[in-house]
Amino acid sequence: MTQRDWIEKDFYRELGVASDASAEEIKKAYRKLARELHPDANPGDAKAETRFKQVSEAYGVLSDPDKRREYDETRALFAGGGGFPGGFPAGGGFPGGGGAQGFDLGDIFGRGAAGGAGAGGFGDILSDILGRQAAGRGGAASSGARRGADVETELRVDFGQAVRGADVPIKLSSPGRCERCGGTGAKPGSTPRQCPTCQGRGLVSRSEGAFAFSEPCRDCRGTGRLIDDPCPECGGDGVSTRTRSLTVRIPAGVEDGQKVRLKGQGEPGRGGAPAGDLYVTVHVSPHRVFGRSSRNADDLTLTVPVTYPELALGATITVPTLDATVTLRVPAGTASGRTFRVKGRGVPRKTRTGDLLVTVEVAVPSRLDDAATTALQSYAEATKAFDPRADLLRSAR
Repeated sequence: MTQRDWIEKDFYRELGVASDASAEEIKKAYRKLARELHPDANPGDAKAETRFKQVSEAYGVLSDPDKRREYDETRALFAGGGGFPGGFPAGGGFPGGGGAQGFDLGDIFGRGAAGGAGAGGFGDILSDILGRQAAGRGGAASSGARRGADVETELRVDFGQAVRGADVPIKLSSPGRCERCGGTGAKPGSTPRQCPTCQGRGLVSRSEGAFAFSEPCRDCRGTGRLIDDPCPECGGDGVSTRTRSLTVRIPAGVEDGQKVRLKGQGEPGRGGAPAGDLYVTVHVSPHRVFGRSSRNADDLTLTVPVTYPELALGATITVPTLDATVTLRVPAGTASGRTFRVKGRGVPRKTRTGDLLVTVEVAVPSRLDDAATTALQSYAEATKAFDPRADLLRSAR
């Protein structure tokens, strides 16, 4: 995502929260919208799918403290004219660009405004401003020191792990800190030296007409260090591909396709910048008898076969749960297909536990012996006055 995207998009408005919303408020708003807009809940609805992507993009920035801070600073820069001495001129124009005429973001980020300051144009100047602003936070955002890339992987868990939550070990082959040089980039036994050009700052100053800006040092590529004897394994990058063993904490109630984020477990950053994150897409294997309610994913579902006498006369039956068994009282005269709620036998959450929804369905024997046939014939004779389709036939006329 470019900084132009950040200027043109209002991520706070996408989530429906104020710009000073807390992290918890942002998370709550995102979860509500994600449930409403998820493609599984809106099959074939392109509009909902687009909104879902917009909401996810907004949450991806606002949920990360570093990205959110940079997003806020970038938008504030253009909202108030910050970064230019004295702010933007009246009317929104640029120095040397016509005074009161408005500016166009395409000019800024494209080939530069007409009459721009110096040969680089305003596109270069603005890049320097944003780079200088990031460098003021400690230099970690210079071109040589950059945040590690995010890494994605997939994990399959069984139904019980998804419902209860679990710690699942995984092996991940991805770029990580070079073990041979310890991430320094220098051959073992040697050490990087301070760049004499920038004195280890990673930045050098230059003038652009009336403005003075900082830019990454070309000699050390913004790292502030020079490596005379690079590590033969990572080539001086400090990063090499390796297999790591990690433990992924699967939260209770995770749904199929949901992503779990492991902060700082992605690719390591360069030049002292923070590592990226690891996103694990969870796939849940279906259970033979249990399911998740479409109305409330915290409720489990179960269909239990029963006999006709149990429904007609009433009975106490034993039904399974994920952990043990419970008894369920079926009242006399219960219709096949009725659903009973067993409290507290669903997905365990911090504040409450979901329920188990038990649906009883009559099971019809495929064969009857002579005694059973005679008994049923006697029952049919005794109840021939009862017509279960009487209302149906009257309503159809």
